[in-house]
Amino acid sequence: MHAAFFVLLAASLARYLARHAEDPRTPWIIALSALLAALYVLGPALGARLTRLAWLGPTVAAWAVLVLLAPSFAWCAVPLFYAGLRTLATGAAIPLVVLLTALTVVAQLRLAGWPDPNVLLAPPAVAAVATTVFVVMRRQSARRDALIDDLVRTRRELAATERREGTLAERERLAREIHDTLAQGLSSQRMLLQAADRLWDTSPGTARDHVRTAATIAERSLAEARRFVHDLTPADLAEGGGLEQALRALADRETTPALTVRVHTEGTPSAPLPAPVESALLRIAQGALANVREHAGASTAALTLTCLDDQIVLDVTDDGHGFDVPAGATRPSGDRGHGLPAIRARLRQLGGTLTIESSPGEGTALSASIPLEPR
Repeated sequence: MHAAFFVLLAASLARYLARHAEDPRTPWIIALSALLAALYVLGPALGARLTRLAWLGPTVAAWAVLVLLAPSFAWCAVPLFYAGLRTLATGAAIPLVVLLTALTVVAQLRLAGWPDPNVLLAPPAVAAVATTVFVVMRRQSARRDALIDDLVRTRRELAATERREGTLAERERLAREIHDTLAQGLSSQRMLLQAADRLWDTSPGTARDHVRTAATIAERSLAEARRFVHDLTPADLAEGGGLEQALRALADRETTPALTVRVHTEGTPSAPLPAPVESALLRIAQGALANVREHAGASTAALTLTCLDDQIVLDVTDDGHGFDVPAGATRPSGDRGHGLPAIRARLRQLGGTLTIESSPGEGTALSASIPLEPR
């Protein structure tokens, strides 16, 4: 539009000079043309709205005087339409467009010398089209800006929501890690130390064995805590022996005079197990054995690791008291712990499933399966 203005201004001046070069008003026409060009150039450089309002008046006045002196400059009104529409609100710009259109019609009638219908209708039609196009574009631009603002705000809210959800998920994960490591270790130490206190006078040798076992568990819990702080990788797996060796180390630690824990493996995975799968299965075994030790009253327990083509299954069985498993239950009635819910949460994150079979006096069988390929 700026380029069109200067083209129209130059064409109008060339036409005037070609026909009225000897006219005494020619120097004034040239001077007014230069002034109008200078004022038009100054407009886009003015950023403040009030300053641009002060610019629009002199620009329109200079054009009006120029049109009265030389009607051929009338078509410069079209770029001025847009200048007014950009500077003023739509309601205030419409009267300015009407005024510019009327001056253009008068100037063209002076050139035609008679009431030409084309001269009477063309300028209003051009003004109407130009104004409509600008108003529609302004409204679309406003809607687009509002939509962009909504999208930006929505993205910010979504990012904040994701951060909150990530924080809550991380807190839940850390709670499970603490439950499966430090809390279970402390619980075992308490039970052993309480047993040692009861047997200290009557059976000092057994009491010392309990104390030594508690010290071993404390040492292991300290290693877990350090590893937990470092990268949350189970200490047994960090030693590099794989899941089977980690399960055997766990069984050795959990084996006591009152409870014997055995490990069986069936099959071998075709490829190394993903670290999250190994970590989850080891934590599940820890949680399950903690439940056996604290609630089942069992004398033997077995960890069975079965590697199939499309999944890996960990079974934990015991010959303890057992319990009723109501439909949809995640833990035995009256149990206030977090072991089974934590196991279910771990499996859910990996797309796995948990199955529990038990009945009073028949022991318990817990089966955790994790797919080896994404579903």
